[in-house]
Amino acid sequence: MTQRSRTAMPDGQEAHYIRLDQLCVGIYVHLDLSWMDHPFTFSSFLIKSEEQIAKICALGLARVRYEPGRSLSAPLSVETAPEAGDVQAVPVAGNATPDARIQEKREQVRRHREQARVIGETEHAFVQSTKTFKAIHRNLLSRPEETLTGTHTLVSGMVDSLLTDKDVTVHLMPERIAGEEMYLHAMNTTVLSLMLARELNTPRGSCIELGVGALLHDIGKADVPDRVRLKQEALTRVELELLHEHVGFGVAMGRRLGLSAEALSVIAQHHEAVDGSGYPHGLRGEQISLLAKVVAIANNFDNLCNPANPARVMTPHEALSMMYSQQRARFEPGALSVFIRCLGVYPPGTIVVLANERYGIVTAVNSSRPLRPVVQVCDARRPDDLVLVHLEDEPDLAITRTIRPAQLPKAVFESLAPRHKLSYYFDAHGGYGKPAGTRAQGTPAEAPAEQGQLT
Repeated sequence: MTQRSRTAMPDGQEAHYIRLDQLCVGIYVHLDLSWMDHPFTFSSFLIKSEEQIAKICALGLARVRYEPGRSLSAPLSVETAPEAGDVQAVPVAGNATPDARIQEKREQVRRHREQARVIGETEHAFVQSTKTFKAIHRNLLSRPEETLTGTHTLVSGMVDSLLTDKDVTVHLMPERIAGEEMYLHAMNTTVLSLMLARELNTPRGSCIELGVGALLHDIGKADVPDRVRLKQEALTRVELELLHEHVGFGVAMGRRLGLSAEALSVIAQHHEAVDGSGYPHGLRGEQISLLAKVVAIANNFDNLCNPANPARVMTPHEALSMMYSQQRARFEPGALSVFIRCLGVYPPGTIVVLANERYGIVTAVNSSRPLRPVVQVCDARRPDDLVLVHLEDEPDLAITRTIRPAQLPKAVFESLAPRHKLSYYFDAHGGYGKPAGTRAQGTPAEAPAEQGQLT
């Protein structure tokens, strides 16, 4: 017969304890130790391997607390049961946690601090770049020379950062710039366009012109009435035609600013589609500049994730899936496949459920292993405890599915704080100090990567 001990927990719940020789795969355990005194990412988890059992036994615990309701297996039966009484986990003398495991945890803490530092620097750069563009936008026509110089300076800095470093991480940015949707959309489109252009081996000069065009691709909307531009309901035919005129307005402004032909082509063609279904001229295939094809992909993605009407918002995962499964005829095939590879199967902002049933929000793309991004993880039973997890370092912890933010338990939603508006920026720190290696090699099975080059 299986032997186990019970005791009352401070919160009134009944705790169950078993001996170490009763452990088996399928038992959900809680380690009553300091996080630094065990080698696991979480202090509570479902045992999935004999290796995990061996690590638990090496901790020197007299007993282990387990949770029957979350276990998939019953504890093993033993002939001799422990006596009831003090069932708190007590380290056994002479069997302390090895220094190697403590050092492993210290290294993990160091890496988390490094991650926090990099994210902080990235957030600062993002806010500064957005403020710079806002100032540029205000001076579009009143100071055209200053506008052009400022735009080139801003874009050149972004391009140099992207082209200098071998491994670039795309981050989800915090919602700290309220009411700046127009500027955030321009920044998102520029960052994502430059990321894609970089992976397509685009020369630096063309990257700069692409960035200028992407940053200013919607400048013509300044001449579209707010009642049309900001309308959340479906537009009438007349309103839609007026909105489409922002392309022509933008080209006219771009010419007054003295933009290059390459940058102007982005403004003129960012709504064209390779299958001829775009506007304003219904151009096809090679009639559309390669730079405009890149910006069209980034612009469409951000419009799906950040629509004017919040009721139509898509998760990043849904947006990429739609672009590939339903809209791919509109985009350059090779560029779309590379875009999906760059953002990963789970782009920043995606809400995921892990194999241990914890919830998380993807905060950064792992460029070398797109199925294993960086995730901020929350346990529904302890929503205030957030852990930043590199899934690349957790071979037994995988993403099982994605969900919409509204599907999160209330306490988890409040803890993870999913963004209402998604904003992206990049760092070029080699993946939080990891050795820079090959960039993303995997794509969704139905979307084979195709390399291309822009000239």
